[in-house]
Amino acid sequence: MNNHVIRPSREADIPAIMAMLDHSRSLMRTDGNLTQWTGYPTQEDIQNDITAGVSYIIEGESASVPQGTFALVPGIEPTYGVIAHGRWIDNNTPYSTLHRLARTEGAQGVAATAFAFAKEHCDHLRVDTHKDNGAMMHLLRKEGFVECGEVYMDDGSGRQAFEWWRWDEIFDSLKSWVESDVLPQYDRFDSAHRRDHARRVIARSMTLYRHLRERLAPPDAPIVTLMPEMVYAAAAMHDLGLAEGREEHHMASGRIIRSCEALRRWFDEKQVETIAQAAEDHRASAVTAPRSMVGCIVAEADRDVEPETIVRRTVEYGLSHYPELDREGHWQRTLQHLHEKYAEEGYIKLWLKESPNKEPLAELRALIKDEPRLRKMVDRLIG
Repeated sequence: MNNHVIRPSREADIPAIMAMLDHSRSLMRTDGNLTQWTGYPTQEDIQNDITAGVSYIIEGESASVPQGTFALVPGIEPTYGVIAHGRWIDNNTPYSTLHRLARTEGAQGVAATAFAFAKEHCDHLRVDTHKDNGAMMHLLRKEGFVECGEVYMDDGSGRQAFEWWRWDEIFDSLKSWVESDVLPQYDRFDSAHRRDHARRVIARSMTLYRHLRERLAPPDAPIVTLMPEMVYAAAAMHDLGLAEGREEHHMASGRIIRSCEALRRWFDEKQVETIAQAAEDHRASAVTAPRSMVGCIVAEADRDVEPETIVRRTVEYGLSHYPELDREGHWQRTLQHLHEKYAEEGYIKLWLKESPNKEPLAELRALIKDEPRLRKMVDRLIG
């Protein structure tokens, strides 16, 4: 952990902690983040952290001089109870929240050390940060966190919410290969299918896999004997075919997977074929069910049916690709697309009884039926 030493904070550390918070606050202001940490954290907040045993000091290995600080708080974070523009990936298992990360001037590697410590001690983490905190947003994505939506502080201000979950069942060598060779390929795709999207599908797939495995038992549940690595690989590679265009990308993904010799390090030919079929079967417009449980899981994980997100993406796509349309034209196009894909008569289907998409899809369908409310949302997005 970058030759750092971590220990619990003591009351005598409070002045140093407040100085580190001031320094990190000044860095935010320099970077254009003008509102985060306004009047917060207070000395009382830090005192409460120390009393609760959740505050930590990061020291250099060669000298007991504080270089950083953070709080790792187990249990429910009250401000995370409501999330907008998305949803938490895993809302069932206990989590800890990383708060109040700060460093001294000139200290290096403090954030990486804090995250490494948190991951070592926790299987499920959540973090929030201001949308203008570019440095933290970049770091969270680098650390494998998935952006889930927006949460709101006690004063009503919004924060971008991120989540990380450990899946120890996956071979380290497979995870390393996906991180170094697979996920970077998403960086060249359109904004809705970048690396964040791939990470989100992976996380949702693995959470759904675990959810199904814990609730089902043989002989009726092939999920019990299914290799989690197959789910992981299929989720990671499901959209690689976008490199050949969007229209038939699912079929291209299947071809790419079948021709990938690296996968033979972990899977036999039958398993590779199942992974390829899962990629081919994930598309929302598919009229038949996926051919395997792997395909069902990845297809469900790829379904993003959060109402506000879907409406925003539909409007933004129209503004980008049909600039000649007037306001009424964009409204009609949005309405038509939502009905064709998401309404009760639409083509999108859920393939699992245990689907986490049932509730948000029902909310989206209710919104589509409420045209006055939907029109207000579309008009606001058009601007």
